[in-house]
Amino acid sequence: MRVRFAPSPSGQLHVGNARTALFNWLLARGRGGTFILRIEDTDAERSTRDSEAAIVRDLRWLGLDWDEGPDAGGSHGPYRQSERLHLYESYAQELLNADAAYYCFCSTAQLEVERQEALAAGRPARYAGTCRRLSRDQAQARIAAGERPAVRFRVPENRDVVFTDAVRGEVRFHTDVIGDPVIVRADGHPAYNFAVVVDDALMEVTHVIRGEDHISNTPRQILLYEALGFSLPAFAHLALVMGPDHSPLSKRHGATSVAEFRSKGYLPEALVNYLALIGWSPRGSTHGRSAGDDAELVPIDEMAKRFALEDVGHSAGVFDEEKLAWVNRHYLKIADPIRLAELSVPYFNEAGIRMAPDARGLEFLASAMTMASASVDRLNQVPARLALVFDYDAAATLGDPHVRDEMQNDGARAVVRALAEELASAPRLDRDRFRAVANQLKTRTGQKGKALFHPIRLALTGRAEGPELDLALPAIDRGAELPADAGMPKILGNRERAAAFVAALDRVVD
Repeated sequence: MRVRFAPSPSGQLHVGNARTALFNWLLARGRGGTFILRIEDTDAERSTRDSEAAIVRDLRWLGLDWDEGPDAGGSHGPYRQSERLHLYESYAQELLNADAAYYCFCSTAQLEVERQEALAAGRPARYAGTCRRLSRDQAQARIAAGERPAVRFRVPENRDVVFTDAVRGEVRFHTDVIGDPVIVRADGHPAYNFAVVVDDALMEVTHVIRGEDHISNTPRQILLYEALGFSLPAFAHLALVMGPDHSPLSKRHGATSVAEFRSKGYLPEALVNYLALIGWSPRGSTHGRSAGDDAELVPIDEMAKRFALEDVGHSAGVFDEEKLAWVNRHYLKIADPIRLAELSVPYFNEAGIRMAPDARGLEFLASAMTMASASVDRLNQVPARLALVFDYDAAATLGDPHVRDEMQNDGARAVVRALAEELASAPRLDRDRFRAVANQLKTRTGQKGKALFHPIRLALTGRAEGPELDLALPAIDRGAELPADAGMPKILGNRERAAAFVAALDRVVD
C-alpha cells in the first residue's frame, strides 16, 4: 500500500486538508504502507517555499511523518512537481503522438464567451472542441508562425466512466458531460488532472484519498490512466469539512488553518483526535455517543490500528470548535506539566508577563500548572488563570468599590489584620501550613466559611475568585523563593502581600 498527501504550497494548511493528510497517514501506518509527501507547486504565481515550509512544519507538529518526500528522499522522486516538468512533457508528447491529445489555440477570452453561452442555454460548460478538428499539419503551421498552444486530452466519445469509490460506492460519469480538458497550459506547465495522474502512477500510489471536491476530476484522470497505459489506484473521496452553517469551512467561520489553532493554544494530539472524528467512527465505538464519552478520545497510534476506509462516512461533518475545546481539555489534563509549562511561555509573554525561564523557572511553572490545566480550554487562557501569582497590587484591589465595601465589615478587617500578623513570623506557606494558619485565624477572629476565606483571597490574590486557596497560596510562596536568575518575573510572597494590603487598607480607612 502506497498513499500520498499532495498539498499546493500557496497558503496555510487548512484543517480540511490536514484531515485528508491524517486519513492517508492512518491508513498507511495501520497497514504497514508507505506515506508520501508530494508538493504540487506548478502554480508558479501562487506557490512559495515559505508556504511549503509552513505546511511541513504543521504536519510535523500534528505528528504526521512521511516515508518519502522532498526532505526525506525516496526512490520515486523528485517530490516537487516543479522538478518533474520533463516527465510531464514526455508523457504529453506520448499522448500527442498517439492522437490521444491535440494542440488548442483558443484564447481565454474566446473560451469564456463559449462558457457563458453554454450556461445561458442551459448546457454543460464544456469545451466546444473547436481545435479538436485541426489536422496535425494545421497545428504545426500555427506553432511555426509563433502561436503558443495548450495541449488538450481527447476524451473518448459516448461512453461511461465508472469507478467504485471506497467511501461512496459506484460513481458513474458519461463522457458527453466531461469535455476535453487542458493537460498542458500554453506556458508549458501541466494542468492538475494531468500532473496528478503521471505522479501517482510513477510513484506507484495504490490508494488516492482526497476531498469530495475532486470527484468530478476523477473520470478525466481515469481516462488519462487508460490512455497512458497506467494501472488505476483505488479512489476514496472524503466529505468536506463544513462550518456551523453547513457551508464549506472558510475564513468567515473563524480559524481554519492548523497554524491558527496552534496559535490559539490547542495541543496537536487534541486537534488530530478531533479531526479524525469528523467523518470517521472508530470501529468498536458507538457513533453518536455523548460528547463526554471516552470512546471518542483515541490516541493517534490507536487510531492507526483501528482506521479503515469502510468506516468513513460520506455525509459532511461540521467543525465544532466547542467540541474541539472539549477534546483539548482532556489532553491538557493528562499532559506532562513540564511540557505545558514550556508551551505556555509564549502566551505569558504575549500577555505582558515577561519570562524566559530556565529549568528552575519551568519546574515552578509546571508546579503551578495544575491550577490551570483542569480549568482552561486552551493554552492561551493559562496566563489569565495564573496571573494572580505574578500580578499583585493591593491599592488597585482596594480601588474596587465592591472590595472596599467588603472591607467596611469589622469581621473582614479583623481577618486581614490577623492574617498579616500570623504571616509576619510564619514560614512560607505550603498546603499544610496554609490550613494551619486558616485554623488560627478562625480561632482568633471567630470568622468561618466565606467570611474567613474571602477576605484572605482578596488580601493575598487581589481577586474575588480564582483557584482553590490551598493551591494558589503555596504557588505564590514557591514563586517568591525563586532565585533572581531563574528567568521569571519577581513574585511577591504572601507575607509581603498581606502587609501591603493592610497598609493600603489603613490608608483607605484614614
